[in-house]
Amino acid sequence: MFLKYIKDYFLKRILKKNLQNVKSNSSAVKIQTIGLLVDESYFFEKEALVKELIANGILESNIKIIVYRDKLKNIEVNSQPTFGTKHLNWKAQIKNQEVNNFINEKFDLLISYYDVEKAFLIKVTHSSKAEFKVGFSSVDKRLNQLMINTNAENYTVFVHELFRYLKILNKI
Repeated sequence: MFLKYIKDYFLKRILKKNLQNVKSNSSAVKIQTIGLLVDESYFFEKEALVKELIANGILESNIKIIVYRDKLKNIEVNSQPTFGTKHLNWKAQIKNQEVNNFINEKFDLLISYYDVEKAFLIKVTHSSKAEFKVGFSSVDKRLNQLMINTNAENYTVFVHELFRYLKILNKI
């Protein structure tokens, strides 16, 4: 337990240094592929969130989901790739190949669907190669190009506001 806090402390120190060098890139790419990073510690309705995205014109095959959990159980079977703090080493490097593949994939849009700051989630969002990043306004403002002011339980409001602003920005 104590080692988990020390590991989290080192990760926060490394992130603090890296977030000072954030570059914002803006492109006129239309949104086709979406990466969805979900914190399942608080939000359990990821299927309903995906259905809302599909209802707004995104193909289900173009949505890739990865799920974060505080506590992972080895006996549990997961429908989506799942990761936790045990997949992070002491140098703040990710040891899980699925997470590394998710980070290195060039999504048109990354939705960081968590409203509580956790160092590992911030690391994945910051490291992602996505063209356009969207998240909640309660998370660090330097991570995302678009921040929506709502909470995670209101996924319908989040998706409605997301697509409203994407239309304004000519992203869809």
